[in-house]
Amino acid sequence: MHTTHSTFSLAGHTLHRITFDSATFTEADLLWLPHHALLADAGRKRKADHLAGRIAAAHALNDRPVPGIGPSGEPLWPDGVSGSITHSGTQAMAVVVRDRQALIGIDCEAILPEYEAREIKDGIVDVQEERVLSRTGYPFALALTLAFSAKESLFKALFPRVKSYMGFDCARVTALDVQTITLALPRKLAGFNEGASFILHWQQHGEQVITLLSHAPGDEPSRW
Repeated sequence: MHTTHSTFSLAGHTLHRITFDSATFTEADLLWLPHHALLADAGRKRKADHLAGRIAAAHALNDRPVPGIGPSGEPLWPDGVSGSITHSGTQAMAVVVRDRQALIGIDCEAILPEYEAREIKDGIVDVQEERVLSRTGYPFALALTLAFSAKESLFKALFPRVKSYMGFDCARVTALDVQTITLALPRKLAGFNEGASFILHWQQHGEQVITLLSHAPGDEPSRW
């Protein structure tokens, strides 16, 4: 599969980006992955996306093993490392932190069309969150896409500890500004108190947005 590697910075972290051409993907490309047999029944798009994500992770890890696949489909990172992977369209991205206890989650999303944002908003935010987004001055489609992406990043970061599915009602948007979006937990999750607050950083790249949550152990201990 034809791929191109590049990097960019967000919130002090180096994000590794793979741009790929899924039309050039072949089944033989998967043999590079130690866990390729687990993808035997996956569709072609899933295989290409997964491969691109693991290539991005390999660049981020440098000399460490490529993450395997956990029982819920989550990446299994090497000892001493926390990380996150995302893919959207023809791009995949990965970020790692050399700390097993760090919370880290990344997500990339294409900005929703305005009509679609209005149609699906009730499944992503509640009435109070919609008011927060509407007061920001950003186009509603951009603001809702950021809310969607930020919640995905948060859920990826929390999953290694929570170990269960989290719906969009498991976090609420409380603030959105030019660089960050803040989420709070409306109820207690395993290891995290009700009201726990998380600040995520975001960037817009063309017609996509990227959100990143990164917290080192000890940050905001009174809230976690």
